[in-house]
Amino acid sequence: MGARCSKLSVCWWPPHFKSPMLENGAADDDGSGVPVFAEYSLDELRAATDGFAPDRIVSEHGEKAPNVVYRGTLFSSGRTVAIKRFGRSAWPDSRQFLEEARAVGQLRSGRLANLIGCCCESGERLLVAEFMPHETLAKHLFHWETNPLSWAMRMRAALYVAQALEYCSSKGRALYHDLHAYRVVFDVDGNPRLSCFGLMKNSRDGKSYSTNLAFTPPEYLKTGRVSPESVVYSFGTVLLDLLSGKHIPPSHALDLIRGKNFLVLMDSCLEGHVSNSDGTDLMRLASRCLQYEARDRPNLKAVVSGLASLQKDASTPSHTLLGIQHDKRSSDQVQLTAIGKAFARADLNEVHEILQDDGYNEDDMANAELSLQSWTGELSESFVVKRHADNAFKSKDFATAVECYSRFLDSGAAVAPTMLARRCFAYVVAGKLQEGLEDAKRAEDIAPGWPMGHYLQALALHSLGREAESDEALKKGTVLEAERNSRARTV
Repeated sequence: MGARCSKLSVCWWPPHFKSPMLENGAADDDGSGVPVFAEYSLDELRAATDGFAPDRIVSEHGEKAPNVVYRGTLFSSGRTVAIKRFGRSAWPDSRQFLEEARAVGQLRSGRLANLIGCCCESGERLLVAEFMPHETLAKHLFHWETNPLSWAMRMRAALYVAQALEYCSSKGRALYHDLHAYRVVFDVDGNPRLSCFGLMKNSRDGKSYSTNLAFTPPEYLKTGRVSPESVVYSFGTVLLDLLSGKHIPPSHALDLIRGKNFLVLMDSCLEGHVSNSDGTDLMRLASRCLQYEARDRPNLKAVVSGLASLQKDASTPSHTLLGIQHDKRSSDQVQLTAIGKAFARADLNEVHEILQDDGYNEDDMANAELSLQSWTGELSESFVVKRHADNAFKSKDFATAVECYSRFLDSGAAVAPTMLARRCFAYVVAGKLQEGLEDAKRAEDIAPGWPMGHYLQALALHSLGREAESDEALKKGTVLEAERNSRARTV
């Protein structure tokens, strides 16, 4: 068996993989906790989505949507993001697209799913935004399986969206295109946020407002022009959704409620949970927003004020109202070590150094019962392959490292948790996250007292967007590392 390995390699963040934020030395964020806006390469976004794989699609309408949204992982930072890929006919003017994206990318608000980057390359137009893990308002409102959305959460969603629109207007982005319940998403804490994607014009001529004429502001149908008052009209349709639990065209809804009360429209799931005064107030506010003449609609400041008075259970956390499990990152959790923090940050440079320094003690322990005779003959050739693998890993030639470590492991020459750990890391760098996760689990099985198996699982799980599992693996690794350090001090 020869010891030659492939010359193919995955360079350490080649130019087409590097995040511009890292290249130009910009800060990770601007103080808002959100990364500064950056332009990404097509190769990086393709890698982040496994080649725009169908199983990465998070759009409500899947591949049939004209513009598809994917869940991606930026390997330059380990951050999970939402990546919107426009159809080929959209945005023929690359300069206009970049100008729009950069302008929207300057907005930063806790009421928005903020835009953190874009890509304009090879005819592709993509946007990169914060990823919101708990789906859309439409999903919770129209397609719930166990528990309907409570009145308190509906009113919180209405207020937060109105505040988001008011913030955007104050920053010179008064127009929001195609506002509806699918544009409202829930963050890791269960807080409603308005998607930044609707702040971008979405057509070849940059003039489109809505894809559904039944919900389009009347002035757009008459003149093809919109105004900030048009956004208020669209927001009125969202209020109707929240009241009724259905997506009802405004004209039909207004016909139903003329001369009657809110009970005509109210979602049957809310019966007994909403006072007559609150239901009537919301219906009146929706009716004002849906006035035919734009000048008769309230401004966003008045809308926010009206919704503020309808808030219920204001002290109850959003995750409780939404009925989701919450991963509380509080001070009573296990305190991460320096090694744990490197894995938590997905700092690939630092993790690589850690794996370099960790040596082969685990392999020595796992193979303590092997006899000297077993290390002779053909097996010695396997250790030449191992040396090639270690050299490749040190020089960050990860494709070669994967091939050579695989040859050694397949030979059965020894039980090798360290090589599994290094191959796991190489897989993660290459975007083969599931393969990396399997190697990390095997390393844990072979060396259960070694923290690195858990730490590497945390890294792979984080990149897969499985944050709660990643945090649990980090805690397990931290506990094992503390136990090891304690034993070392007593020796």
